[in-house]
Amino acid sequence: MAGGRQTTAEALKKSAVSRYIQLATLFRRRIETGEWAVGMQVPTVESLARECGVATMTIRQAFDILESEGLIERFRAKGTFVRERPSQDLWCQVETDWKGMLIARDKAKIEILHDERGVQLPTAGRRVGRPAEAYRHLRRRHTRDGEAFLIADVYVAERICPLIPEEAYSAKTALRLVADVPGLVITDATQTLTIGSADLITADLLDIPLSHPVAKIERCAVDAEGELVLLADGIYRGDKVRIDFKLR
Repeated sequence: MAGGRQTTAEALKKSAVSRYIQLATLFRRRIETGEWAVGMQVPTVESLARECGVATMTIRQAFDILESEGLIERFRAKGTFVRERPSQDLWCQVETDWKGMLIARDKAKIEILHDERGVQLPTAGRRVGRPAEAYRHLRRRHTRDGEAFLIADVYVAERICPLIPEEAYSAKTALRLVADVPGLVITDATQTLTIGSADLITADLLDIPLSHPVAKIERCAVDAEGELVLLADGIYRGDKVRIDFKLR
């Protein structure tokens, strides 16, 4: 490593993710930034294999992913060319205040994939408040125009579930579910954002490539008695989400 600068081959060795998937992400980024411009012929498989310190088959596997996404096109005896840049329609704005998080997104639909009663909270994650005795757990997929943009695991305290109309679970944002409960006062609410990559299940549910960038958002709501009445763990597609912060 010259001057503290890490080579592509060295970076690949440090990750547990399959190398062809890492390379697909790297090459996708080169197309996205314009380093590999639309219409440009990309470097040969052999030269990329030398650069990255991998077998030529690994490069071909990475190209298979990009070709399936419509980003490149391969021609026999001519080479590989960039067909188009990855779509980045950043229409999904993650709100940063209480009022904004109660508003449902325009044209969005909510599909309930899983519904289980009397469960305990998952042990991982940052928590506020005192856990309820039991929760109703719903896994919901949010789509717009048939395209999934959010997977969310929502936990609602069982004691307040009878106060929430059944149709609300497939129509309201997670925080709206508890904000609209008569007589329930939310005294504390938090939102935590982390950046990560899609695992196998997330990639399948959101129809995105494995290791695709995602935004993970955990939302908690605590009532006047100090009980955690809502936990919502959401995973947003990284190519759809936008977060704006007002500084002044």
